[in-house]
Amino acid sequence: MTKLKVGFIGTGKMPERRGPMGYAMAYEHAEGYKKLEACEMVACADIVQENADAFAKKYGIQRTYLNYREMLEKEKLDVVSVCTWPKLHAEMAIACAQAGVRLCHCEKPMDLTFGGSRRMLQVAAQFGMHLNFNHQRRYGKPFRETKRLIDAGEIGPVVRMEAAIGDLYDGGTHWVDMLNYFNGEAPPKWVIGQIDARTERRVFGAPVEWQGICHVKYANGVSGLFVTGGECRAALGIPFRVVGARGVIEIAWDPKPGPMLRYWKEGSPDWIAVDCANEHLHGPGYIDRAIADAVDCLLAGRECELCARHAMNATEIIFACYESSRRRARIDCPLDISDNPLESMIAHGDVAFAPAS
Repeated sequence: MTKLKVGFIGTGKMPERRGPMGYAMAYEHAEGYKKLEACEMVACADIVQENADAFAKKYGIQRTYLNYREMLEKEKLDVVSVCTWPKLHAEMAIACAQAGVRLCHCEKPMDLTFGGSRRMLQVAAQFGMHLNFNHQRRYGKPFRETKRLIDAGEIGPVVRMEAAIGDLYDGGTHWVDMLNYFNGEAPPKWVIGQIDARTERRVFGAPVEWQGICHVKYANGVSGLFVTGGECRAALGIPFRVVGARGVIEIAWDPKPGPMLRYWKEGSPDWIAVDCANEHLHGPGYIDRAIADAVDCLLAGRECELCARHAMNATEIIFACYESSRRRARIDCPLDISDNPLESMIAHGDVAFAPAS
């Protein structure tokens, strides 16, 4: 069997402590490809030679590059993982499509701007490239079990969904995507929100709000509520709650003291715990499963759960919330902007974004 040739853009350097300045996600992706018989990791590119060399040595990769475009031109890759900061995602995914890459598995969020996000989806479709984004929580047991309970009608039709997270753009892209998953990928009808950005906060180079609230009305009538920032997040109490006509599902921050997942339905005298084994909000094994499914979908010629179409659904909600704060009005979808409203508000002095003391 001819193996899929896999390359990486942005290996990074494994930090002593992962955080908003670096996470070295290429290493996580590589661990997933390493487990797949169908894949062979052949090349990597990073702007720092020692980073590329260290990554190549760990995974037995023969060729390294300082310029990702040179790698794309010379290697004729089937699969590329893009693991750089968001501001580079669109240009790199587009370059992959133009170079004939069959699958681009990109880190989230989609791009720093809404226009860039839209463009990468369009170009991928034009060239027939599978473009996925690493919303790996879709493969976690707490989330799979929640979707199973919803689909089985255990809480009746979904009425409202709630989520709490540190920020809407970076960490929040997982949370928005997850509520979309629970809600059958229904698109937003309108979004209204407000954010506070009085203190500078950046994650992987992208500006994010310090605190915010976002209300979404989906096309199927379901309501979604997102709260961000420490105080708002604490007020909600848990990261996820799904309210149905006849019951409620809750996902906890941590399996201890537990349960990680519980639900209540009409007629039940108490909450019902759902066994999620050792799985929690972040893993283990979610990225491995995401990589495996992305490759399997490529080989089978079917759309992956991680597809750009689903990611764009989440991206529209995020930027619509920022746009609502900019316009001080409800935003009816589809969203009609190309920039990043938060970035624009910062540039025009409409939000303080003062350096943290």
